Amino acid sequence: MQTARLLRMLGMRSWHLEAASLGSIGLCIALWSRAASVDQDERGNAERRALFVSMWAPTLWLMSQSLREFD
Repeated sequence: MQTARLLRMLGMRSWHLEAASLGSIGLCIALWSRAASVDQDERGNAERRALFVSMWAPTLWLMSQSLREFD
């Protein structure tokens, strides 16, 4: 709850984090499609990068829900 208060004091709104969550989904799709175009040696690293970015979306969405309590 302290993090949500701090984010609110800094001017963040819930829709900012919801937009960032949707943006991270788009970035994940872009990284995943790029992974298909690289050679086999680099493909594992590119796929891991896409999976790492895919974990941002639920985190950002849950943070936006905690900020929504202050709206």
